[in-house]
Amino acid sequence: MPKDSSQPDPMAREVDRLLAQLERTGRPEPAVARTPSGPQRRITRVASAKSPSYRERAGLWARVALGIVLGAVMTQWPYPYVCGAGLAGYLGAVMMVVVAAVWGAAAAWRQRCGEAHVLALVLVLWGIALGAERVLPRIGYAAERAEWKCEGV
Repeated sequence: MPKDSSQPDPMAREVDRLLAQLERTGRPEPAVARTPSGPQRRITRVASAKSPSYRERAGLWARVALGIVLGAVMTQWPYPYVCGAGLAGYLGAVMMVVVAAVWGAAAAWRQRCGEAHVLALVLVLWGIALGAERVLPRIGYAAERAEWKCEGV
C-alpha cells in the first residue's frame, strides 16, 4: 500500500532537526538511544587519539629496539644452557625477550604505529621459538629427549 504523501514523515523531521543542529554547531551532539523498557542513555563519541609527540615516538622505538637487540643476542648466549641453572637463566632471558616484545607491541598499539607493532609481534614469535627450542625436547614433544636437571650434579 503506498504512503500518504500529505502527512510529513516523522523520520524526515528528525533528520532535518539533526542536520540543523549540525549546521549550527559544527559538531553533532551525542545521540540519545531509547531502550524499549527503560530510561534513555546517552551515546558519546570519543575524540580521535592525539598524535604522539616526538618523545613518545622515540620511547616507542627505543622499546622495540631493546627487544630486537635482546632477541638477536640470544643466539649468542655465552653460558652453558643444556640443563640445570644455566637452562633456567636462559629461559628467564627468553621470557624477557617476550616481555620486551609485548611491552613494545602494547605501546605501538596505543600510539597507532603499525611498523613498530608488526616488528614487536614478530619479536614475540621469535621469543616463543627460542623458548620452544629448549622446552619441547624436555616435555617429550620433540624427537630427541632432554632433561631439565643435569646428571651427576
